[in-house]
Amino acid sequence: MLARHPLEATGRGPTMTPAVVVKLGGGLITDKASLTTLRAPLLKRLANELAAAVNAGIHVLVVHGAGSFGHLRAKAWALADGRSDVQGNDGCANQDEAVEMVRADMLTLSGHVVSALRDAGVTTSTHPPHRWATGDGPDFSGDLAPLQPGTTVPVTWGDVVPVAGPASFGILSGDDMVHRCAVELPHITRVVFAMGGADGVLRRPPHEATEEDLITEWRDDSAFEGHHAAEMDVTGGIGLKVERARSIAQHGIETLFVNGEVEGRLQAALMGQPVRGTRFPPAQKG
Repeated sequence: MLARHPLEATGRGPTMTPAVVVKLGGGLITDKASLTTLRAPLLKRLANELAAAVNAGIHVLVVHGAGSFGHLRAKAWALADGRSDVQGNDGCANQDEAVEMVRADMLTLSGHVVSALRDAGVTTSTHPPHRWATGDGPDFSGDLAPLQPGTTVPVTWGDVVPVAGPASFGILSGDDMVHRCAVELPHITRVVFAMGGADGVLRRPPHEATEEDLITEWRDDSAFEGHHAAEMDVTGGIGLKVERARSIAQHGIETLFVNGEVEGRLQAALMGQPVRGTRFPPAQKG
């Protein structure tokens, strides 16, 4: 449970405007099992919760997942593995066409996210990763300065990006994007992963878990299980998210997992209010 204001959580000084990196999970804002299908009413409500935080003076950077706008076609063409002779069955002629289609679909999804935020009164900027980032994994290259949250909310996402060598392309996970932004951009006080289907990190698979199986405060000896839809997810699922969250917290930044399907939880997490979820406490420095 979280009960502190973002500034109090980090001790970085009372004059600093709090800044939060929020990951809107692809499985939250899309129907992950149905190609390019948006959960529009849910996205609208999440945008309103983000707007409430922005109106309260919190600076926000939004990173969103791909869901059914990226994972299904990327899986069919094995895009995470780079260039190969794999043949998909979704109507694309080859991998290059599939790469361009995934990028176009992600631009469409980002357009939905941006439109929802603007309808809620939020000023945004859009940053397609395939235009500024190279490489996959947590050490990808690319200038993060334009993603610094301020009076404008930057929006970016996981994407198919250029990579060096014969692979030619690969998938840069939104979770890796969140990690680099959190630890490298100045003034980040909190990271929030808004997910669907679970209240946070669970000790048992979601379909078996009870309320008591929620890990409310992460410890390094915590044991967890989570559903990784390997047939559609190409970026590591909950395991990668937990790994990145642990690392972010070790850099002294509080990290939260909350259920975005429950009204009010994203807003509470952004604003430092008590919320049901999993908290990765920030490592104390000095």
